[in-house]
Amino acid sequence: MLNQNKTPLLDALKANAARPHAPFYTPGHKQGKGISQPLADLLGKAVFRADLTELADLDNLFAPQGVIEEAQQLAAEAFGASQTWFLVNGSTCGIEAAILATCGTGDKIILPRNVHSSEIAGLILSGAIPIFLNPEYDPVLDIAHSITPNAVESALQQHPDAKAVLTVYPTYYGVCGDLSAIASITHQYNIPLLVDEAHGAHFAFHPQLLPTPALAAGADLTVQSIHKVLGAMTQASMLHVQGNRIDGDRISKALQLVQSTSPSYLLLASLDAARQQMALHGKMLMSRTLQLADEARTRISQIPGLSVLEMPSLGESLGFVALDKTRLTITVSGLGLTGFEAEEILDEKFAVTAEFASLQHLTLIISLGNTPADIEQLVQGFTTLAKEYRRTNLTLNNNIWQNIVRKLSHPLHFSPREAFFAVSETLPLAQTSDRICAEIVCPYPPGIPVLMPGEVITKPILDYLQHIQAMGGFISGCNDPSFKTLKVLKI
Repeated sequence: MLNQNKTPLLDALKANAARPHAPFYTPGHKQGKGISQPLADLLGKAVFRADLTELADLDNLFAPQGVIEEAQQLAAEAFGASQTWFLVNGSTCGIEAAILATCGTGDKIILPRNVHSSEIAGLILSGAIPIFLNPEYDPVLDIAHSITPNAVESALQQHPDAKAVLTVYPTYYGVCGDLSAIASITHQYNIPLLVDEAHGAHFAFHPQLLPTPALAAGADLTVQSIHKVLGAMTQASMLHVQGNRIDGDRISKALQLVQSTSPSYLLLASLDAARQQMALHGKMLMSRTLQLADEARTRISQIPGLSVLEMPSLGESLGFVALDKTRLTITVSGLGLTGFEAEEILDEKFAVTAEFASLQHLTLIISLGNTPADIEQLVQGFTTLAKEYRRTNLTLNNNIWQNIVRKLSHPLHFSPREAFFAVSETLPLAQTSDRICAEIVCPYPPGIPVLMPGEVITKPILDYLQHIQAMGGFISGCNDPSFKTLKVLKI
């Protein structure tokens, strides 16, 4: 057992920030002496004294032999991994590295069609060929869940030469599929299971009340956004591996391609500190967070016109076997409002800001940083919303999305890499139907692509995206943020 009280990287950074010396190295502001005054007024000078480069005592992220290596070993033990890498370019670079380390050009990888855009970037960078699986879909709630073990098994029977399986656990809504069964099936083919666990870094610290962590469920590799649900700074994440199905050297080499060569030690130290906090106090912090979430869930579910996403009946859905109770998804369409309208009202009128909105829902993250006062403000905001802003029933055309969900996994005409680098042209939206898409297009948040390079653009997909835009959402990923034009492969 390692001493989880230690913070080797944080301590080294603190000592170097306080050491009197004449700095003739980057960054240019020289420990805050040259920083803009308005920025110093906002953040204070202390943070800039610690904004240091790869000094001898601070180790090297890409060849760690000192305090970074020790901090990563402590993190591996705390999160249940055999090896851990710190990430300063977010979970995005971890997902990209995972795909690069396991798949080469032309290799097949099995993954859900509702993956984040970072997985698509990994496909483009690696040249891998996606075998997409449709997730289970709840047509009443208009929510996609996880892929099922049966779907993974069927895909592997059809594509036994696949090099890896990747899944999302949990989804943006906190829904977890049967990861243990998926791991068992994947390992029968002696290939690794990669997990996008960006929103599940807290699972390891209260397994009795939270879903099983991905590594404990049998994943070979998992990527976690420590900043999303724990106490690290934005963009600070971790990649964990266990077992011998993945070559650690390939992970290290892949990360050198997708991480900055000038890593922020502020981010790295925040990972060290967040690990120590959870290793020492994680269960207590998660217990308190879950109590706050339970209070919010109970009180909001009693407000007329609102409902809260809960676990389905036992055995009802293999794509939904566990729910992260710190993630609160509230259906607001019973108030005659879209999620986008409710989000705007709550933010502007009641200073309650949600994580993201969709057509029928608002999704909220309740974490170790929330307080009882936050929960009270949240509940009062929803109470007033239901009383004062209720309209006649809202009519939503769910058939558009249902049809897309059923058809999203149509064959690619080109690999994402081929299409991304092919010669393209930009056309008015009305002229793009039946053409091959040359860019990533996704309603945001949560950043799940509806179109990607190499796929055929269809009228129902365009209708859906325009519908999202008209209802108050916006389209991300494509070159034209107004979504009046699209890039397509040039004929």
